[in-house]
Amino acid sequence: MPTDATHDPSLKSWVESANDPQTAFPIQNLPLCSFEQEHDGHSHPHLGVVIGDRVLDVTTLAMSGKLCGGDEQLARVLHAPLWNIVAGQPGLVRQLRAEIQDFLRSDRPASQPIKRLRDKALVPLAEARLRKPLLSFDYTDFYASKHHATTVGSMFRPDNPLLPNYTHVPIGYHGRASSIVPSGTPIRRPSGQTKADDAALPAFGPSKMLDYEMELGVFIASGNTLGEPIRIGDVREHMLGMCIVNDWSARDLQKWEYQPLGPFLAKNFATSVSPFIVTMEALEPFRIPGPARGEGDPEPLGYLQTSEPWGLDVAVEVHLATKQMRDKGMSPMRLSRGSFRDMYWTIAQLITHHASNGCNLQTGDLLGSGTISGPTKDARGCLLELTWEGVGPDGKPKPRAPIQLPTGETRLFLQDGDEVIMNAFCERDGFRRIGFGECRGVIVG
Repeated sequence: MPTDATHDPSLKSWVESANDPQTAFPIQNLPLCSFEQEHDGHSHPHLGVVIGDRVLDVTTLAMSGKLCGGDEQLARVLHAPLWNIVAGQPGLVRQLRAEIQDFLRSDRPASQPIKRLRDKALVPLAEARLRKPLLSFDYTDFYASKHHATTVGSMFRPDNPLLPNYTHVPIGYHGRASSIVPSGTPIRRPSGQTKADDAALPAFGPSKMLDYEMELGVFIASGNTLGEPIRIGDVREHMLGMCIVNDWSARDLQKWEYQPLGPFLAKNFATSVSPFIVTMEALEPFRIPGPARGEGDPEPLGYLQTSEPWGLDVAVEVHLATKQMRDKGMSPMRLSRGSFRDMYWTIAQLITHHASNGCNLQTGDLLGSGTISGPTKDARGCLLELTWEGVGPDGKPKPRAPIQLPTGETRLFLQDGDEVIMNAFCERDGFRRIGFGECRGVIVG
């Protein structure tokens, strides 16, 4: 879908904070969310969109007759606690985004009833009790960064870091949807089996090598019927939008268990997601051509080929705040900044490949991109990579280099009390900057 009038950078909102050039949520963005609203002493989940430093109550707006032409049936759909029903109806999110944007525009006349509705439907974002916006029945995590795969592969196979299938097929594993948690949920350090290199037998206990992974995720809109693949030319109608994903990883558990079947308990104890879904409509101006293949890399097989620009220019950042830093009132330290444009496989290819065997994706399913890492060290999206110094002349790994923090603390992996803060945003000349918000999590013992 090409850009349209909803992306016009000159559009302003009567919500003044949305006109701040630094806001993540201008009127051109309007990410989806779900939040708790108080009625008659009881709490009820409502659908919303974020505008500046406010949440617009979409449920209240729909019940007032200001959306979908006053259609009562659609108004009832918008009274649902989550966006799943809306997401499963092709075109409805696009229609709602345009109508909500029209309601929020500063150049629209406002009668006294409209002004009262505006006041009633706005909630300060800082006070909103946010929920997960969608119910995800399935979660799949991919490995779509060649830079990440090469660096990690070099730790275990320095002579052959990238396995031969990587440039042919998007690699992924099925995660655990039940342990997807919203931003801000404390992350309990997992326990499991580990085996030291010099030990005869494994041991059971808390992970000592807990890590984060900076990812983006794409939510499925309408799914496909079991046995019917999704053609890459039709993939757009199956995309709802994207969020930030932190794929927490226990590296010592992972090292012991991952052969021969891949990740298991090292990954499924928690996956944090940001509370907002940036719709594909809002992301349209930031689509770019897919990544160029490297020298000697094969072209994707036919079912993964498309002339559409399915790369995305999204900057991603990871910050760390230890307990000592927070106690001293210090700002979080940025650990890395990367870009989703450096991914080897696009979200269109991930979805198409996932369904290529007839696997039935469902509305709300979440597909994680895998760690977003770039060609430079400061663009590496996890501590496993950031502290890796490569292999020495003797062919053995060099000692890891700890991250030096402003308090004098160091980190090879996460310690209890550490808070990981991720954010993401899009910038392009001629369009408004939009953001994804934050994805946070504090490690607890």
